[in-house]
Amino acid sequence: MTVTTATSLAARIAEAACVSDAFTLVDGQVLDSYFDEYRLAADPQLLHDVADAMALLVPEDAEVLAGIELGGVPLVVALSAATGLRAAFLRRLPKRYGSKQQIEGSGVEGRRVVLVDDVVRSGGQLLAMARMLRVSGAPVTDALCVLERPLGGRLLLNEHSVRLHPLLTEADLSTGKGAAS
Repeated sequence: MTVTTATSLAARIAEAACVSDAFTLVDGQVLDSYFDEYRLAADPQLLHDVADAMALLVPEDAEVLAGIELGGVPLVVALSAATGLRAAFLRRLPKRYGSKQQIEGSGVEGRRVVLVDDVVRSGGQLLAMARMLRVSGAPVTDALCVLERPLGGRLLLNEHSVRLHPLLTEADLSTGKGAAS
Protein backbone atom coordinates (compact mmCIF):
# COMPACT_ATOMS: atom_id res chain seq x y z
CA MET A 1 0.00 0.00 0.00
CA THR A 2 1.42 3.37 -0.95
CA VAL A 3 1.66 6.22 1.56
CA THR A 4 -0.95 8.17 -0.45
CA THR A 5 -3.36 5.22 -0.43
CA ALA A 6 -2.80 4.60 3.30
CA THR A 7 -3.33 8.27 4.09
CA SER A 8 -6.52 8.34 2.02
CA LEU A 9 -7.83 5.19 3.71
CA ALA A 10 -7.05 6.56 7.18
CA ALA A 11 -8.90 9.78 6.32
CA ARG A 12 -11.92 7.81 5.01
CA ILE A 13 -11.97 5.65 8.14
CA ALA A 14 -11.69 8.69 10.39
CA GLU A 15 -14.52 10.45 8.57
CA ALA A 16 -16.82 7.43 8.63
CA ALA A 17 -16.13 5.90 12.02
CA CYS A 18 -14.60 8.41 14.44
CA VAL A 19 -17.21 9.98 16.69
CA SER A 20 -16.56 12.90 19.05
CA ASP A 21 -18.82 12.18 21.98
CA ALA A 22 -18.62 10.67 25.45
CA PHE A 23 -18.11 6.90 25.41
CA THR A 24 -17.98 4.71 28.51
CA LEU A 25 -15.75 1.63 28.46
CA VAL A 26 -16.56 -1.61 30.29
CA ASP A 27 -14.23 -0.60 33.15
CA GLY A 28 -16.10 2.70 33.58
CA GLN A 29 -13.44 4.87 31.95
CA VAL A 30 -14.99 7.62 29.83
CA LEU A 31 -13.42 8.61 26.52
CA ASP A 32 -14.21 11.88 24.72
CA SER A 33 -14.26 10.17 21.33
CA TYR A 34 -14.65 6.65 20.02
CA PHE A 35 -14.30 4.48 16.96
CA ASP A 36 -17.68 3.23 15.75
CA GLU A 37 -16.80 0.04 13.89
CA TYR A 38 -20.42 -0.41 12.81
CA ARG A 39 -20.20 2.72 10.65
CA LEU A 40 -17.14 1.23 8.95
CA ALA A 41 -18.84 -2.15 8.47
CA ALA A 42 -21.99 -0.51 7.10
CA ASP A 43 -20.07 1.05 4.19
CA PRO A 44 -19.41 -1.82 1.74
CA GLN A 45 -16.65 -0.06 -0.21
CA LEU A 46 -14.84 1.10 2.91
CA LEU A 47 -15.12 -2.37 4.48
CA HIS A 48 -13.73 -3.89 1.26
CA ASP A 49 -10.83 -1.43 1.19
CA VAL A 50 -10.05 -1.99 4.89
CA ALA A 51 -10.03 -5.76 4.34
CA ASP A 52 -7.68 -5.40 1.38
CA ALA A 53 -5.32 -3.26 3.50
CA MET A 54 -5.53 -5.64 6.48
CA ALA A 55 -4.79 -8.60 4.18
CA LEU A 56 -1.25 -7.24 3.91
CA LEU A 57 -0.88 -7.70 7.69
CA VAL A 58 -1.91 -11.38 7.79
CA PRO A 59 1.09 -13.61 8.62
CA GLU A 60 2.04 -15.94 5.76
CA ASP A 61 1.53 -19.09 7.84
CA ALA A 62 -2.03 -18.21 8.91
CA GLU A 63 -4.62 -20.93 8.32
CA VAL A 64 -7.76 -19.51 9.94
CA LEU A 65 -8.90 -15.97 10.72
CA ALA A 66 -10.99 -15.73 13.90
CA GLY A 67 -13.30 -12.74 14.38
CA ILE A 68 -14.39 -11.75 17.87
CA GLU A 69 -18.05 -10.95 18.42
CA LEU A 70 -19.42 -8.48 17.46
CA GLY A 71 -17.05 -5.94 15.93
CA GLY A 72 -14.63 -8.53 14.56
CA VAL A 73 -17.28 -10.52 12.70
CA PRO A 74 -17.87 -8.26 9.67
CA LEU A 75 -14.12 -7.64 9.47
CA VAL A 76 -13.25 -11.33 9.48
CA VAL A 77 -15.85 -12.08 6.80
CA ALA A 78 -14.43 -9.35 4.54
CA LEU A 79 -10.84 -10.34 5.36
CA SER A 80 -11.59 -13.99 4.65
CA ALA A 81 -12.95 -12.99 1.24
CA ALA A 82 -9.88 -10.83 0.57
CA THR A 83 -7.35 -13.53 1.54
CA GLY A 84 -9.12 -16.79 0.74
CA LEU A 85 -8.50 -18.00 4.30
CA ARG A 86 -11.22 -19.78 6.28
CA ALA A 87 -13.03 -17.87 9.01
CA ALA A 88 -14.09 -18.72 12.53
CA PHE A 89 -16.39 -16.67 14.73
CA LEU A 90 -15.70 -16.38 18.46
CA ARG A 91 -18.30 -15.77 21.13
CA ARG A 92 -17.36 -14.30 24.50
CA LEU A 93 -19.39 -17.09 26.11
CA PRO A 94 -20.69 -20.36 24.66
CA LYS A 95 -24.11 -20.06 23.04
CA ARG A 96 -26.78 -21.13 25.54
CA TYR A 97 -29.01 -22.81 22.94
CA GLY A 98 -28.74 -24.41 19.51
CA SER A 99 -25.14 -25.42 18.83
CA LYS A 100 -23.98 -24.29 22.31
CA GLN A 101 -20.62 -23.50 20.71
CA GLN A 102 -18.15 -20.75 21.57
CA ILE A 103 -16.28 -21.21 18.27
CA GLU A 104 -18.41 -21.25 15.10
CA GLY A 105 -17.45 -21.62 11.43
CA SER A 106 -14.14 -23.19 10.51
CA GLY A 107 -12.51 -25.71 12.81
CA VAL A 108 -9.44 -24.40 14.63
CA GLU A 109 -7.82 -27.37 16.33
CA GLY A 110 -4.22 -27.74 15.19
CA ARG A 111 -4.54 -24.79 12.79
CA ARG A 112 -2.58 -21.54 12.97
CA VAL A 113 -5.26 -19.00 13.96
CA VAL A 114 -4.99 -15.21 13.71
CA LEU A 115 -7.39 -13.16 15.83
CA VAL A 116 -9.30 -10.29 14.19
CA ASP A 117 -11.02 -7.46 16.05
CA ASP A 118 -12.04 -3.90 15.39
CA VAL A 119 -10.37 -1.93 18.21
CA VAL A 120 -7.73 -2.92 20.75
CA ARG A 121 -7.68 -0.92 23.96
CA SER A 122 -6.56 -2.84 27.06
CA GLY A 123 -6.09 -6.13 25.16
CA GLY A 124 -8.13 -8.13 27.67
CA GLN A 125 -10.71 -9.31 25.14
CA LEU A 126 -8.07 -10.52 22.67
CA LEU A 127 -6.10 -12.23 25.42
CA ALA A 128 -9.20 -14.07 26.67
CA MET A 129 -9.94 -15.27 23.12
CA ALA A 130 -6.30 -16.30 22.55
CA ARG A 131 -6.41 -18.37 25.74
CA MET A 132 -9.70 -19.99 24.75
CA LEU A 133 -8.32 -20.88 21.30
CA ARG A 134 -5.10 -22.24 22.79
CA VAL A 135 -7.12 -24.49 25.13
CA SER A 136 -9.01 -25.65 22.01
CA GLY A 137 -5.71 -26.72 20.44
CA ALA A 138 -5.12 -23.74 18.14
CA PRO A 139 -1.75 -22.00 18.23
CA VAL A 140 -2.35 -18.23 18.39
CA THR A 141 0.58 -15.82 18.13
CA ASP A 142 -0.88 -12.91 16.15
CA ALA A 143 -3.84 -10.55 16.25
CA LEU A 144 -5.05 -7.96 13.75
CA CYS A 145 -7.18 -4.90 14.39
CA VAL A 146 -8.31 -1.84 12.51
CA LEU A 147 -7.43 0.55 15.33
CA GLU A 148 -5.04 0.38 18.28
CA ARG A 149 -5.76 2.82 21.10
CA PRO A 150 -2.80 3.40 23.47
CA LEU A 151 -4.38 1.90 26.60
CA GLY A 152 -1.96 -0.96 27.31
CA GLY A 153 -3.25 -3.65 24.96
CA ARG A 154 -0.03 -4.15 23.02
CA LEU A 155 1.99 -4.63 26.21
CA LEU A 156 -0.50 -7.12 27.69
CA LEU A 157 -0.62 -9.14 24.48
CA ASN A 158 3.18 -9.13 24.14
CA GLU A 159 3.44 -10.50 27.69
CA HIS A 160 1.38 -13.48 26.51
CA SER A 161 3.20 -14.04 23.19
CA VAL A 162 0.57 -12.44 20.94
CA ARG A 163 1.89 -9.93 18.39
CA LEU A 164 -0.51 -7.10 17.58
CA HIS A 165 -0.74 -5.87 13.97
CA PRO A 166 -2.93 -2.76 13.80
CA LEU A 167 -3.94 -1.24 10.50
CA LEU A 168 -4.05 2.16 12.21
CA THR A 169 -3.14 3.72 15.52
CA GLU A 170 -5.06 6.52 17.12
CA ALA A 171 -2.33 8.92 15.98
CA ASP A 172 -2.80 7.78 12.36
CA LEU A 173 -6.43 8.87 12.45
CA SER A 174 -5.53 12.36 13.58
CA THR A 175 -2.72 12.73 11.04
CA GLY A 176 -4.36 10.78 8.22
CA LYS A 177 -1.52 8.22 7.92
CA GLY A 178 -2.01 4.48 7.81
CA ALA A 179 0.17 1.96 9.63
CA ALA A 180 0.10 -0.37 6.63
CA SER A 181 2.08 2.03 4.43
